[in-house]
Amino acid sequence: MSGRELLIGAVGEVPDGEAVLVPANETGTGAAIAVFNDGGSFYAIDDTCTHGAASLAEGWAEDGRVECPLHGGAFCLRTGEAVALPASAGVLAHRVDVRDGQVWLTPTAVE
Repeated sequence: MSGRELLIGAVGEVPDGEAVLVPANETGTGAAIAVFNDGGSFYAIDDTCTHGAASLAEGWAEDGRVECPLHGGAFCLRTGEAVALPASAGVLAHRVDVRDGQVWLTPTAVE
């Protein structure tokens, strides 16, 4: 872990089934990160689909997974694992905490 926390915003600022995109220049990892609200649980994964280079933040999130808007590949929001073709390689998952009604992201450092 990088140990660097980023404030995403208040819980209510991330609607259920949607994501907030954190640009690569803010994450410190070199990659954009999508922070999702899935039924009141918050998850973060790298934003770029490993199959078609589309933004996962623009995809459909529900039941613990996000579907890529380009070709329909899907990823587990908790682990980043690819769970539906055509995506076969996973994305990096990141830590998200909710404290005092605020959503915090701790990007995973890439070595």
